[in-house]
Amino acid sequence: MEAKKETKELKKQKYVTFMSGKEYFGLKIECVNEIIVAQEITAIPETEDYIKGLINLRGKIIPVIDVRLRFKQEPFEYNDRTCIIVITVQNTVVGLIVEKIAEVVEIDEENLLPSPTIGKLEKTQKDRYVYAIGKVGDSVKLLLDPEKLLHDDMKTLESAYEDDAKDDSNE
Repeated sequence: MEAKKETKELKKQKYVTFMSGKEYFGLKIECVNEIIVAQEITAIPETEDYIKGLINLRGKIIPVIDVRLRFKQEPFEYNDRTCIIVITVQNTVVGLIVEKIAEVVEIDEENLLPSPTIGKLEKTQKDRYVYAIGKVGDSVKLLLDPEKLLHDDMKTLESAYEDDAKDDSNE
């Protein structure tokens, strides 16, 4: 009996959920390093509009992207609820600017559904980053694949970081 309980526990995943527009998204908790309040961002010239720039987090320079702009949603004005979720993807640390953190939820494997594809000839920007839908009570959370979310931009983010590091060393 104890083995069955243990197996059931292993099938649960924890997700940090946040709001973007009118939808709730989730990231597996194991890719989240920390959540910080929004802070001063140094802009990077000639990058995509959703790559907001760089922050200095305890001496480490981290690129940050605005999730709403990444999903081609209307921009929002940062306020006291705006947070940066610091994640690690493929050994790269990146900050995701989100409107507000919702909660940490636990979702059973049986409550994960594949991302719907019916009626979509071409996935929308945000849908192509969603790998599953998690049912939590009466609501749903769109679960993001952080690698896909950042994949297009890994080279851009890495080169921006390297360029900034070179500029710092020349001072």
